Amino acid sequence: MTTVFTNANILDVISETTIKGGSVLVEDDIIKEVGTDIAVPEGAKVVDLGGKTMLPGIFNCHVHMCSDAGNGQKEHLSDAASAIRGIKNLRILVNSGVTYIRDAGSPNYIDIDLHEAQLRGDIIAPEMQTAGRCICMTGGHGHDSGREADGPDDCRKAAREQLKAGASWIKVMATGGVMTKGVEPGSPQLTEEELRAAIEEAHKAGAKSFTHAQGMEGIKNALRAGVDSIEHGFFMDDWCFDFMKEHNVFFVPTLAAPYWIKVHGTAAGIPDYMVRKVENTIEAHQDTFRRAHKAGVKIALGTDAGTPFNKYDLTCYECVLMVENGMTPMEAIQCGTINAAELLSVDATHGSITPGKRANFSIFEEDPLNDIHALLNCAMTVIGGKVVFEK
Repeated sequence: MTTVFTNANILDVISETTIKGGSVLVEDDIIKEVGTDIAVPEGAKVVDLGGKTMLPGIFNCHVHMCSDAGNGQKEHLSDAASAIRGIKNLRILVNSGVTYIRDAGSPNYIDIDLHEAQLRGDIIAPEMQTAGRCICMTGGHGHDSGREADGPDDCRKAAREQLKAGASWIKVMATGGVMTKGVEPGSPQLTEEELRAAIEEAHKAGAKSFTHAQGMEGIKNALRAGVDSIEHGFFMDDWCFDFMKEHNVFFVPTLAAPYWIKVHGTAAGIPDYMVRKVENTIEAHQDTFRRAHKAGVKIALGTDAGTPFNKYDLTCYECVLMVENGMTPMEAIQCGTINAAELLSVDATHGSITPGKRANFSIFEEDPLNDIHALLNCAMTVIGGKVVFEK
């Protein structure tokens, strides 16, 4: 099937230019032509975008698809109820312009099951990569739904279990976190040796690894162990930045996660221990982001969607926070497109509106280069050349 999207302002995240009044010709799910003088083939479907702004499909590289983005109070759901919630959340992501995600941990491999459903076409969802269950120390951050493991051999086995289940990423917990009672964000958890064992198994299988890592000691343990991306990264110094640049390690800051906890606070029912931890770390977190950006660390967009009030239709609020903390709108958009595609090893096929790449587009009413908040008003989402959402 041939489709031509016309009358669009097309944002080129590679050249950092905009094609005014441009068109994109798509055959099946692949971009064939991009420009201003594209002839419409006979029989082609024409989608007139009316001067709206077309971006490459937006990525969210840190999602918990089966969470509820409520007030953080503990709940216990059946796997069926979690899966139903996950399907709903995936649809919300699509309706806000998100075309590709990395899930950062779901209970009992539900993320992998829903990925298979997406591949079959059974559900409307972003394309995705999944991690299965996170690997944490006994009683550590994420233990409620993660795979508790102690010692390098057990961590190695845990990683193999996730890979056997179909995970394409191995997530390891290097430090404590905000949402687990009784642990602190700065405290190291899995040791460097434990981290290395799990990460080696990921790399042997052609998969990649990412780490929940907030405190500096745990971050350095994970970096030395060979991790591919640092999530959150509240406390990092120049050694971390230099190491990350040398070894091509990405930073996924999830600025939105603490931001929404601080905005809503205990008045919204968020447990006081979560609010306290955020209040003690949020300024350092934002400062680390600003310094990492200035240092030239590769940054990709991820929100930690599903944490308190960190809703699935607010992926692009991360771009707002990035701009507030020193990025240009173009840089923030690149974090959510071509940078994210590189992190997920799909930049040859995704991440920019380029002939030969997959026809995933996020279309907005206004130009986010003029006002980054325009990314909060999605008009249309296209995945694989098909319109899957239209306002």
